[in-house]
Amino acid sequence: MKPVPEATSLRRAPVQRRSAERLTRILDACADLLDEVGYDDLSTRAVAQRAGVPIGSVYRFFGNKRQMADALAQRNLERFTERVTERLKTAGAGGWRTAMDAVLDEYLAMKRTAPGFSLVDFGNQIPVGSRHAEPNHRVADRLTEMLSGYIDREPDEDLRRTFLIAVETADTLVHLAFRVAPDGDEKIIEEARELLRAYLSRVLD
Repeated sequence: MKPVPEATSLRRAPVQRRSAERLTRILDACADLLDEVGYDDLSTRAVAQRAGVPIGSVYRFFGNKRQMADALAQRNLERFTERVTERLKTAGAGGWRTAMDAVLDEYLAMKRTAPGFSLVDFGNQIPVGSRHAEPNHRVADRLTEMLSGYIDREPDEDLRRTFLIAVETADTLVHLAFRVAPDGDEKIIEEARELLRAYLSRVLD
């Protein structure tokens, strides 16, 4: 697994294995500290100390903590993609319903267990509290690319729009569920699942 995808937030992409491993340690430290101190109190110096690298190593890759958090969000998306892909390999043919459950379940699992994910996920809350549109477009693009063959649909603009609407809906309701309960209110999550099924059945059946 690559430590991070090619990220526009990276000043310099790692070339050697040692450099890639150092970048991985930096992002792991960033994720842990986000859970411990939050985004506002996150600092590049603290990340360097936690990762056990010189501060210059952090600045070699990132100009500031926003770029570092964005790279973490992009790494989250890569890992999410891998998890969904592996789950669908073992699920066999199941159409969009199986795909939807895999996408939602793996997102919930990462939100509950992945360090730093609750604050940055795929970039939706960087800085914390903001709700930029770009990350959800990024996720919709990835789902269109990843799932079009599985559900036997053309990866066209109509499918991308469908996934974007589903992602925006799920994003809003899942965040509501985790505001109501630390691990996500199960009743709200099930309502979100039913709402997504109703919408996707109308569009994809």
